Amino acid sequence: MDRSAELEMLRKALAIAELNPSRVTLPDDRQVIVGNMRFHYLDWGGSGHPILLLHGGGLTAHTWDVMAVNLRDRYHCIALDQRGHGDSEWSPTVDYGVETQVKDIEGFIATLGLENPVLVGQSMGGLNSMAYASRYSAKVKALVVVDVGPEINPAGTQKIREYASTPEQPSPAAFLERAVKFNPLRDPVVLQRSLYYNLRETPNGNWSLKHDQRRSSEEANRRATAQRERLSAWVLKISCPTLIIRGAKSEVLTDEAAERFASSLPNARWVRIENAGHNVQGDNPAALLDAMLPFLRESGL
Repeated sequence: MDRSAELEMLRKALAIAELNPSRVTLPDDRQVIVGNMRFHYLDWGGSGHPILLLHGGGLTAHTWDVMAVNLRDRYHCIALDQRGHGDSEWSPTVDYGVETQVKDIEGFIATLGLENPVLVGQSMGGLNSMAYASRYSAKVKALVVVDVGPEINPAGTQKIREYASTPEQPSPAAFLERAVKFNPLRDPVVLQRSLYYNLRETPNGNWSLKHDQRRSSEEANRRATAQRERLSAWVLKISCPTLIIRGAKSEVLTDEAAERFASSLPNARWVRIENAGHNVQGDNPAALLDAMLPFLRESGL
């Protein structure tokens, strides 16, 4: 698909979201080496304060496209394909732990020279941004955590894990059929666009999701659970302004857990986004922007 067709897909997604940015453009695709790993990221340009966007497990940097194109006039938005996802390299040792990904974020921010960035992370990306902010809170201008926290519903995360482990399918259309059943909130046109960036053709002619499914092994899940338990203590060190977002229809984060998370921090609040599940940025990007923009302004941006 050429750039003009990609641009048209983005315009359709914006129209469905009822968003009308001043200028609709595509980001620059870029690569960078951090440590011994190659990472792909999207750079939306601009000279404003940097915002680093971190996607959830099984997703890609493109999950933030509709958000970023609306933020780019005022902020410098950068969306990272985290290790094992999208067009970034997979870990040869299947190391996808939070602590390792915090080192990735640290190295990425240093390599690009992002000064006091805003971190916006959803699900896995939210956990990683929380862990980074707990360690480097003075270096984070503000933090937005989307539908995740120290307390999450295991049943809800299991459903997502099972969908993200979808085996190879004969066509993108087969994936789209599964995606529509999994997330009926989302317009099929938007889901089709998301899958365009999150599928690759395999040598045998089938199609697979663009992430390392080894990270969902039983052993990897045990390690992740242990790290989340440690994260509960780490997050108390977060002192930067923090906005916690919960999708009203999410099966991962409850109102009560979001309230407890916000109450545990010195400078935090939480907001519930209606008509959204776990992937708030895809289900209701307009409402997410409405929640984020005042928060960013209050944070001096």
